Amino acid sequence: MIKNIVVIGAGTMGNGIAHTFAQSGFKVNLVDVSQEALDRGLQTITTNLDRIIAKGNLTEEQKAETLGNITTFTQLKDAAGNADLIVEAATENQDLKLKIFGQMDEFSPEHCILATNTSSISITKIAAATKRADKVIGMHFMNPVPIMKLVEIIKGYSTSKETFDVIYEMSKTLGKVPVEVNDYPGFVANRILMPMINESIETLYNGVAGVEEIDTVMKLGMAHPMGPLQLADFIGLDVCLAILNVMYDGFKNPKYAPNPLLVNMVMAGKLGVKSGEGFYDYSESKKAEKVSKMFLK
Repeated sequence: MIKNIVVIGAGTMGNGIAHTFAQSGFKVNLVDVSQEALDRGLQTITTNLDRIIAKGNLTEEQKAETLGNITTFTQLKDAAGNADLIVEAATENQDLKLKIFGQMDEFSPEHCILATNTSSISITKIAAATKRADKVIGMHFMNPVPIMKLVEIIKGYSTSKETFDVIYEMSKTLGKVPVEVNDYPGFVANRILMPMINESIETLYNGVAGVEEIDTVMKLGMAHPMGPLQLADFIGLDVCLAILNVMYDGFKNPKYAPNPLLVNMVMAGKLGVKSGEGFYDYSESKKAEKVSKMFLK
């Protein structure tokens, strides 16, 4: 029975995952490399809880209980001793994830399930960094985690049926809708989404239309809640690039090759919302209200 959760990474996805587990009554140890990062993560969780209260869907008492379920740590070995489930939500970097999973395997009890929130990296490859491949699984949450219902549950080559069943059913207790997915680059969500984003960048790169025009077509013509360029900024252009590279390396298919404009923007540090500028300028507002001057006609 899963009671004690460890979440590695207090960034956008990590704090969202910790928030979701804690609000569902689980005890959560949140781990990051610095107390500053942990404090930022807790502040984000607090802000998001206040938004839920403002909508009438949470009480102040429930907010206090949720925050009370979260304990912060800067060392995984101090956090993982009684873990039933560890969810890794670090940067989308294969080498880093393999290193972290080696530590997760070393510091956690034998019964503990090891999960990754990777957007695209092979669960089978990650599991190979441990001595418990049968207990390694993918839990790909969507952003923002407390709101989005979907969780892709990805089985690696050696993931046991017992591990899959436990995580699948537990996801339902979080108010999520779990979907079974097999272990191929990009899984389902990003295998479909990232080529669309990449093609949108290609459309801009080739001068077919401007940033706002492309996003407007997809919002009004295809009923998307936000345009693909705005969505790319929201996800992080570095994350989009990393996922496309994983798929390109995995399939060797040129349709997954990232557009040169995306590559150049990432090299220039124009990563979207988190850097203050991507396809839109976020210096005055976190909403995509102002096109980046680079793309103004």
